[in-house]
Amino acid sequence: MKNTRNVLVDADACPNQIKKAILEISKTNEYKVFFIASYSHATDRYEEIEWILVDSEPEAVDLYIVNHTSAGNVVITQDHALASLLVSKGVYAISPRGKQYLEDEMPSMLQSRHFAKMQRKAGKRTKGPSRFTEDDVKSFSKEFERILSQSVE
Repeated sequence: MKNTRNVLVDADACPNQIKKAILEISKTNEYKVFFIASYSHATDRYEEIEWILVDSEPEAVDLYIVNHTSAGNVVITQDHALASLLVSKGVYAISPRGKQYLEDEMPSMLQSRHFAKMQRKAGKRTKGPSRFTEDDVKSFSKEFERILSQSVE
């Protein structure tokens, strides 16, 4: 999987609309797609992609992705901690809402994540993400297309 024309998807929490967009855009740009999921989360199958199933242990998907990506690969994930590990390796990381994770933003992003976790641990309610919309799909598609077109000549 050292080829730079790979897209790896943290599929455990990836919306179906985004999975479809990933397939369409990746095919147009000649990228191979791998959906990585735990055995307990792999529910929908697409012929165009390769499923890689890992144990249901916490962080198993993240560990697989970190260990099987290289500079130039593209990863779709909602996990800020995983994204921080990837961008430092030269991997393009993007959220399902179309936010490209950038290395210089990671410290503040991880600090905010930690603060919210501590608030929840203390019994306080924190605001979750807004409902996923068609605008999110459009935003993702536009940014994903941009990344694929610039990542490999």
